[in-house]
This record gives sequence, structure tokens and C-alpha cells, in this order.
Amino acid sequence: MRIRLDIAYDGTHFRGWARQPGLRTVQGTLEDALARILSGTPTLVVAGRTDAGVHASGQVAHLDLDEAQARRLTLGRRTPDDPVAALAARVRGVLGAYPDVTLRRTSLAPEGFDARFSAVWRRYAYRLADDSTGYDPFQRERTTQVRGHLDVAAMDAAARSLIGLHDFAAYCKPREEATTIRTLLEFDWHRDEDGALIANVRADAFCHSMVRALVGACAAVGAGRLEVADAALLRDAAVRTSAFAVLAARGLVLAEVGYPADELLAGRAAQTRARRVAD
Repeated sequence: MRIRLDIAYDGTHFRGWARQPGLRTVQGTLEDALARILSGTPTLVVAGRTDAGVHASGQVAHLDLDEAQARRLTLGRRTPDDPVAALAARVRGVLGAYPDVTLRRTSLAPEGFDARFSAVWRRYAYRLADDSTGYDPFQRERTTQVRGHLDVAAMDAAARSLIGLHDFAAYCKPREEATTIRTLLEFDWHRDEDGALIANVRADAFCHSMVRALVGACAAVGAGRLEVADAALLRDAAVRTSAFAVLAARGLVLAEVGYPADELLAGRAAQTRARRVAD
């Protein structure tokens, strides 16, 4: 039985998603909670690993249960035939009141579903505040504060100039033998009702630190340190640059992961696996 988990977390006090010895991570916290209610050692497969300090409102993972684990979940439950609902309730109970990570939803995964390899895109949001916005202490853990006034129209123009299939090496932290070619599907900026600048960034996948680099370049454009055209020129140079600062993780939220229709899930997973092996 494969179960899809929709997950939300405040990343402030986590050292990222991936389990690391001696460090508190989202994966480690959830797998430890699962281990308390299941026999065996559970392993979560996630749509996209987030870095230290990055939040998520729409993270997706999957978990495989054997028959014994499914039965164990429903022992003593009012609905003994529904291990999916039992899993959510019991994990939330282990996590306790007011946790900084939770299961928003659990559901039986369709045939062929793979949280990582079936995904066709990921969407992030980034929240940035300048002097015209002011400081909001209630948003301090999910907002990056910058000095001065940012020109959101210039930032939006720079962002839109980056959309498409390109080598984003200038906007990625290099990793040996990893490709930096990505398809940026959407990238735009607007101010919300509180005046904060919000970036919407959607791509087929992201390389390491790519979103924070993209918003950092746009912030430099908004502050007048770079021209609108520089964003694409730097991208086309395909070389890591110090022309802009990579912004802090605190403003970044994994908002949504997109999947194809159920009948296309297995094919998408096979296609993605093959491409990753080739990379």
C-alpha cells in the first residue's frame, strides 16, 4: 500500500528536509514519529528536498506500507478498515500540540505514483519586505527584510525575462556531475495586501539554491544595482557570479507540487528516472 502524504512545516528550526546524523530535520522528525506507530523502519520519498530554514505549505512525500503495518495502524481504531486516516491521526498525536511540522492530508496513492519522480513541476513563493513595507514581527520567520525601496515593476520584468528552458548555472550552487539545465515555467513579482513583495516561481525542477539566487538577482534589480537586462545576461553567461546576493532561506516556501493525470504517473516516473540516470 502506497500512501501520499501532504506535508507542511515551519523550517526555522530544521536543518532542512533530509535526515542527517545528530541534526533535527523534517524527514528525521516524521520518520521517527512513524517508527513509533509502525513495525520496522519507515522511509519517506519526497518530492523535493528543502534546505535549512526553508518552509513548506505544499510538500509531498510517499510511504509504502506492508499488510502487517497497515493492520497495526488500525488496531483499536473506530474505523479499523481505514489505515490511511489512522496514519494521519496517529502521526499527529505523536507530533503533539502546535508542532512545527504536520501531515495536512493523507490519501491512498494512485497506481504508479512516485512523490519524487512523478512530479512535473514545483512551485515556490518568496516573501520580501523593504522599507516601504515596514517590519512585521508576526511574519519575521518567513520574511526576508532588505533596506531601501524596491521597484517591483523592474523586478517583475527581470523575472519574466528568465522564463524558459536554459542553463541556470549562474543561479545554482554547483554540484559535481549535476545538470543545471532547467525549464522555468513561471516567475513573477507582485506586492500583497500588506505591501510585501511576493515572488511566484515555478519550474520542472530546481537545482541547489536556485530560487534564492533568482530572487536575489531580482532584488538587486529592484534596488538599482543591476539593470533589468542583466538578469538574462548573467544567466546566458552560465557562470556563478557575485553580482548579486543569494537571499536568506527564511523567506522561501515550497507552495505546491504538480503531478500529471493518474494514468500518466508511472510513465512520468520512468521518464524522470531515466533522465536523472543519464545526467
